[in-house]
Amino acid sequence: MNKRAIASSTLASVLALAVGQATAADAPKPPQEKCYGVTKAGANDCASADGAHSCAGQATKDNDGQDWKYVAKGTCDKLGGTTKPAPKK
Repeated sequence: MNKRAIASSTLASVLALAVGQATAADAPKPPQEKCYGVTKAGANDCASADGAHSCAGQATKDNDGQDWKYVAKGTCDKLGGTTKPAPKK
């Protein structure tokens, strides 16, 4: 192969990879729901229900009923959580 053919082949590969990644990123996500009581410390998706913190990743203990994360719709109960926060203490 000559240099032009190699360059063309490389460019085509890079473009194909970029298009493939864009298509994967645009794929619709499956339906999700908030699941309380299943997060690990530091792995929550957003603020706690009781206002103890206001941002993702700030849960201080595992499986706190006030902290939540998104899970596939219909799987929260199977994970041992609930779709509503635990009653405030």
